Amino acid sequence: MAEVQCIADVHAVLGEGPVWVTRESALYWLDIKGRKIFRLDGDGRLAEWPTPLRIGSLAPRKSGGFIAGTEDGIALVDPAADRFEIIAKPEEQLPDNRFNDGKVDRRGRFWAGTMDDSERAATGTLYCVAPTGWAAVDSGYKVTNGPAFSPSGDIMYHSDSARQVTYAFDLGADGQAANRRTFLQFGPGDGYPDGMTVDSDGCLWIAFWDGWCIRRFSAAGEWVETVKMPVQRPTSCAFGGPDLDRLYVTSASIDLDQSALEMQPNAGGLFMTVPGARGLADVPYDG
Repeated sequence: MAEVQCIADVHAVLGEGPVWVTRESALYWLDIKGRKIFRLDGDGRLAEWPTPLRIGSLAPRKSGGFIAGTEDGIALVDPAADRFEIIAKPEEQLPDNRFNDGKVDRRGRFWAGTMDDSERAATGTLYCVAPTGWAAVDSGYKVTNGPAFSPSGDIMYHSDSARQVTYAFDLGADGQAANRRTFLQFGPGDGYPDGMTVDSDGCLWIAFWDGWCIRRFSAAGEWVETVKMPVQRPTSCAFGGPDLDRLYVTSASIDLDQSALEMQPNAGGLFMTVPGARGLADVPYDG
């Protein structure tokens, strides 16, 4: 079993959104509820920036900086320059919604989902954002998480964590997502499928909130292996490092009582393991 180490004990309230930025050889991730952006470079140096709003997802842009899904809409972000600029408000009419998880597909489009911040109403929608504009793609979610994309880019995975389901879509070159079907359905005791990534073999790695683990599934939906975590609420995962062979895992400490925190003192930290698989280099947002 691969060893799991806590490499940044930042005690995030809701750690999320790890992304390896190749041009900087650094990992970025978020504390959504704690309003922070973190950066860990290859030499182990940790930096952090406060954010004026809650950011649910962050992805590098080809032109520099990041695109982000936030509580106020889609934003352009450069934490070092203190830039947090809202460029689109797809859900201005839904003040209780916020953007959650998001990723860039193999063609440079940013996909991000929204959710009711109280996690009660099924008002979440998955959006596709391109330099030419944004479009709503799928709706009716309680808690959007993912997405992740097959190596060829023709399959997209996306979860409704509250319903314990991960969907698969056929993804066209034009950004059209079709043929939504249930790829994985989980049940009592499994935990809730949260953030995820795909490796170079086309397998899907999913972090399980309240599941104490990361699970790997084949492209056929077979449960291949499990990486046990020392925290109850792993939230997302991403491959990184010079050879893309390190799996970075974010976690949360939110709503854990004192007894639970004593059992998992690194809750909210960033973890790393070398599982024997390699990831795919993330494509920057084409904007």
